[in-house]
Amino acid sequence: MKDNITLERIKLLHPKLREEVGNIYNEISEALTGSAFCRFSYTLRTFSEQDALYSQGRAKSGSIVTNAKGGLSYHNYGLALDIVIINGKEAYWDEKKDFDGDGLSDWKEIVKIFKEHGWEWGGDWKFSDTPHFQKTFGKNIRELLALYENKKVDANNYVLI
Repeated sequence: MKDNITLERIKLLHPKLREEVGNIYNEISEALTGSAFCRFSYTLRTFSEQDALYSQGRAKSGSIVTNAKGGLSYHNYGLALDIVIINGKEAYWDEKKDFDGDGLSDWKEIVKIFKEHGWEWGGDWKFSDTPHFQKTFGKNIRELLALYENKKVDANNYVLI
């Protein structure tokens, strides 16, 4: 099953990733044959949206959800996305749920597909971020910020990579 919200969020990714992520999403939709589907909960995030998330658990109430200020997240450049699994009206971040009963958790099926396409998974990091996937084109975050600050961007403000 395909999710219209996700299809719209794919359009916000960096132009170099949109077609690939569309294909990845098709593969994910085919792999999850049960009642659940994958939603991209975040793709592109503006610097101000990033700053607002960064202030959560610091200047604002709530739990800390990110260690990155605006400009220091791959989301800010359309090179990252976060996922959630939706079953009915419930959202799941449980890596063990197997809604389609094929013996492999739905989360692991999604991770496998992204990795087959060369994406980095936040679940492999020391500071685990299991909903997160990114493709950086070999650019570190400071290089991307420098490109942005030096106006090395396209007409829609995506950094030129």
